[in-house]
Order: sequence, then C-alpha cells, then structure tokens
Amino acid sequence: MFSHQDLVVIDAVARRGSFSAAADELHKVPSAISYTVKSIEKKLTVILFKRLHRKVELTPAGVYFVEQVRFLLKQMDDLKFRTQRVANGWQSSVSIALDNVVREASVNQLVRDFYDQFPDVELLLTMEVFNGVWDALADGRADIAIGATTAIPITGNISYRAMGALSWDFVISADHALAKRKQPLDEDDLIQYPFICLDDSSRKLPKRTTWLLDNQRRLVVPNWHSAEQCFIAGLGIGLMPSHRSAPLLAQGVLVKRELLKPRPDSPCCLAWNNDSLNPPVNWLLNYLGDSEKLHAQWLR
Repeated sequence: MFSHQDLVVIDAVARRGSFSAAADELHKVPSAISYTVKSIEKKLTVILFKRLHRKVELTPAGVYFVEQVRFLLKQMDDLKFRTQRVANGWQSSVSIALDNVVREASVNQLVRDFYDQFPDVELLLTMEVFNGVWDALADGRADIAIGATTAIPITGNISYRAMGALSWDFVISADHALAKRKQPLDEDDLIQYPFICLDDSSRKLPKRTTWLLDNQRRLVVPNWHSAEQCFIAGLGIGLMPSHRSAPLLAQGVLVKRELLKPRPDSPCCLAWNNDSLNPPVNWLLNYLGDSEKLHAQWLR
C-alpha cells in the first residue's frame, strides 16, 4: 500500500514539522513532499497533518500512523540487516548438544558469555545421552556437540577435538547391602541387583548403555539427576562419572567400591559439523579452547 520512500517522507515531516524542512533533509522540493503526503492521506481517507501557516501538526490519526510508520521502518531495516548477515554466513541461532555427563556450571557460564558476545543470536541447548549426541549432529539438530565419545558412529563433514577421558566410580547407597564389603566386588556380588543406567537419547543411531552384566536387570532413567536419586535411595547399583559422584561421596549418601573388573575411562571429545560453520560457531569453538581446557571445565 505504501512504499518505503512514502514512510520515510511521513517520518521526516513529523520530525521536522514542515514540508520545507522535510524537503531539505530528503533533498527534494517541498511540492514533492506535499504531493506524497496528500497521496497517502487520500489512500487512507484521513488527514494526517494540520496545515498551518509555516508548519504542520499531526492530527490524532496522524500520531497513530507515524508510530506505526516508525515501527515498519525499523522492521524493514532489521529485515535487510538480517538478510545480509545470512548471505554472509550468519545464523539467527546456534544449537549445541551436550552429553548429560558434562558439568552444568560450565553450561551456565557458556550461555552468559555467548549472549554477551551475540545479543541477537539464539542459543539452543539440548541434553543428550550416549549416541544421542552424535545423532543430533548427524540429523542437523546440533551444530556443536560437547562431551561426545570419540568412537564416532557417523560419517560426514565432522571434526572433533579431544576433551580427555571421563573417569567412572562404582557407587552404591550408604545403606546398601554391599556397602560394608571391603574387598573388590565380582560378578556374583553384582548380578543380583538392578543396574542403574541412562536411556540413550539417540533417535536413529543404535542405542548404547553403560557397563552391564549379562542377564542383569536394568533400572533405566532419563538423566543423571534421576540416577542420583535412585542411587541414594538404594534402588540399584552402577557407575557414575567421578565429577558427579564426588560431592555425594563427600556427603556420605553414597559410597564407592572397587570392582574386580573396573570400567576403563571413556575418551570424550568436542565435535562439530563443518557445514554449519559461521561466526557464532567459530567463536564458540575458540571459546571452548584446547583439550586441556575442555577437560578441566567440562569433565573434571
């Protein structure tokens, strides 16, 4: 109904208070400004400006119209700016898949620092378990994955950076029947109790589980928060990342026991899809740092 130039003219007349002043600002003759205003008023079938001797004043309808004009002009500028950024490889959002083992305090700091750096880019976070991290990358639901195992089960233009190894503790409730056993536990000691494990969040890739004995019952939970409550309640036995078990061991609600066949450490990595590289993603990869920094901030 109105061109961008029409809206610019209305805004200029409202700000400058006269056709001649608006004409000077827009490098036009006053008659052209007057003609544009009259054409817009004709389309609207309302009067926007009261014509006085050397100036104009907005009518009540004009006040409302100018407010909407300025809103539309801002939207047009924003649309142009965002479109140009997309053309230059910028995205309106960045998605990160986090393995459920990572330290949550580091997640909070990452969000704060990212929004300080990119106030107009959305950060989309998902918590995944085991192959769910890789599944998110393969399916395009994530640009970056933090805490993925280095056994890469997908193909494509994927790169990764080592994060060091995740260590595990075999833990049980302080009131559990095995809590008083001092010698390393064997399979006969363990098989009779449910094994608490997380449900792999993968949608398409094969699901994995933590260490489990043949024919042992499972107690499957969605995340480590739920697992911790089950451990504390004595509902089962199992393995927990050392950085998560440490505070619970210090509180005395869980105890750690040795196994005859202990679970080896799990190498983890930071992974990303090279097809998703853009300024915010590149900033995140630099922010997350090298292998030593990654291990210290996310797995220790």
